[in-house]
Amino acid sequence: MQIAVIGATGAVGNEIVKLLEEREFPVASLRCFASSRSLGKTISFRKKQIPLEVLTPIKCDFAFFAAGSSISKEWIPKMDALCIDSSSAFRQSAPLVIPEINAHALAHHRGVISSPNCAATILLLPLFPLHRLYKAKRIIVSTYQAASGGGFQLVRHLEEETGALLRGDHFPTTLPYPYAFNLFPHTSELDESGYVGEELKISQETKKILEDDSIAISATCVRVPVLRAHSLSANIEFHHPFELDAAIAAVKSMPGVTLFEDRSKNRFPTPFDATGRSEIFTGRFRIDRSQPNTLEFWAVGDQLLKGAALNAVQIAEYLTKGPQSFMSSYR
Repeated sequence: MQIAVIGATGAVGNEIVKLLEEREFPVASLRCFASSRSLGKTISFRKKQIPLEVLTPIKCDFAFFAAGSSISKEWIPKMDALCIDSSSAFRQSAPLVIPEINAHALAHHRGVISSPNCAATILLLPLFPLHRLYKAKRIIVSTYQAASGGGFQLVRHLEEETGALLRGDHFPTTLPYPYAFNLFPHTSELDESGYVGEELKISQETKKILEDDSIAISATCVRVPVLRAHSLSANIEFHHPFELDAAIAAVKSMPGVTLFEDRSKNRFPTPFDATGRSEIFTGRFRIDRSQPNTLEFWAVGDQLLKGAALNAVQIAEYLTKGPQSFMSSYR
């Protein structure tokens, strides 16, 4: 395969390059693109140094876009390639795919496939088998999102501000709030409704991936001082009654999801547990006593892996190797 990675020096693009090597994706040639600031630099791939280029229209088999919505909107129409886009640019117009859930949507692509919002992916993997059995009616979700969601720059900001605070030094910040040892509502654009863009993405993308516009969804997104794994708390009301043991068993059978809990020790997944791991960890399942047919759970996932880069690479793997090979990777 002739492969291109656009935004190869960014947090998601860098992980895509690593995953293509680690997962032995059939790459005949790899081209890596970044801003003009990276000219003259290289990126390592299979013991070779790949020179970084400034983007131009190219022809290849797969082009992974991980450089933000504005770059995707400008350049994807110019590419002679199947583009897999990690930004929000085409999520409402192109197939929006988590292969374990809706790989059938890949058949309808017209040269671009979108990978979903990271928090939506972490919510939907454990939710999907439950929705299939009991049909979700209403979703209330609160997310606790890591610095990696804002890219390398925000990760470095958190590290440097934390160090400065511990040393007692002044740290000049461009954020509206202190970040070290603090948390704050997600700073994506505030809508007239009072929701921010990140919250609206979760709502819109959940409905599209589950193919059910009737689901009522409300999300609250919070940025927390964690480096790269997102967490969330979900409260799901279903149309149909369920038994707790049966619901947990359904989630345990879902590819890409791991039940992670030791109730005797009150031990459930944390960002530390999920960092660097490909699966979504979930636990603390309980029945909401305040209303019928309602389940609550906790989920954690590496934002840069299944939340972004890994899902994009898995889309290409599914298209290249087929469903049997894709699912066998979980066995």
